[in-house]
Amino acid sequence: MQPGQPSLTALGAARLRAAHQVLDNASILCDPLALRILGDDIQVSLDHARAHTSGPRLRWFIAARSRISEEALTEAVNNGATQFVVLGAGLDTLAYRTPLAGGLRIFEVDFPATQACKRDMLAAATIAVPDTLTYVAIDFERQTLAEALDAAGFVAAERSFFSWLGVVPYLTETAVFSTLGYIARLEGGAEVVFDYVNPASSVAPAGRAAHQALAERVAAVGESLQSYFDTASLCARMSATGFRHVDDVGPDRIAARFFPESERTAPARGGHIMHASTF
Repeated sequence: MQPGQPSLTALGAARLRAAHQVLDNASILCDPLALRILGDDIQVSLDHARAHTSGPRLRWFIAARSRISEEALTEAVNNGATQFVVLGAGLDTLAYRTPLAGGLRIFEVDFPATQACKRDMLAAATIAVPDTLTYVAIDFERQTLAEALDAAGFVAAERSFFSWLGVVPYLTETAVFSTLGYIARLEGGAEVVFDYVNPASSVAPAGRAAHQALAERVAAVGESLQSYFDTASLCARMSATGFRHVDDVGPDRIAARFFPESERTAPARGGHIMHASTF
């Protein structure tokens, strides 16, 4: 992340979500605000998606991780969650379109410059901000999540749901487990959905080129990948941290559920989506 500058990878992800609405007919994720928030950027978004070195698979993965998180949020609310925290919110639009907003206290947590840019884009697109939403500015490497959320009115004794998409790979392992440890200790109970990537050495040879290309591309804009996790070790460590339910959704499961049939037998590669809870 460049000091004082909004996240370029957050913008890239938003462009792929928007392109998914057009190029894939929103087959995985229906997000009517994905195009609006980008304003006149749609042609740039389509060009960005068509020229992406990963082909459509990263676009589908980004849509899938949002879909999984949104479905998990709905289930969490049905089971009593009253607080929704979007960690590293970027240009995610769920808080502005979910019918659950009126019954939730929502906290969007992000790097200050990215958050300021998003608020300007929301205003320009005349996208209404729910009365129940609170913006929380934070640098995950320099502040604790507990301090930032406590100051914003978050109640640790209430059941909460955390969405943490497109962030974990860019943080140090220390920062990642500091945040997970905080979530695991919340007295009201909590669950979290986040995505992560395996080390290149564990990726099948057919997927290593794409793995390396992604790492090089984000490094070129000053947002290097910093954390890679072996799946078995990550699941074990999360259990030790205090998560009682740990469900890892890997590339095979993601492809089987969301990708076109012609892509389901392609070599397994791509990110993982973790859904974990303390109850």
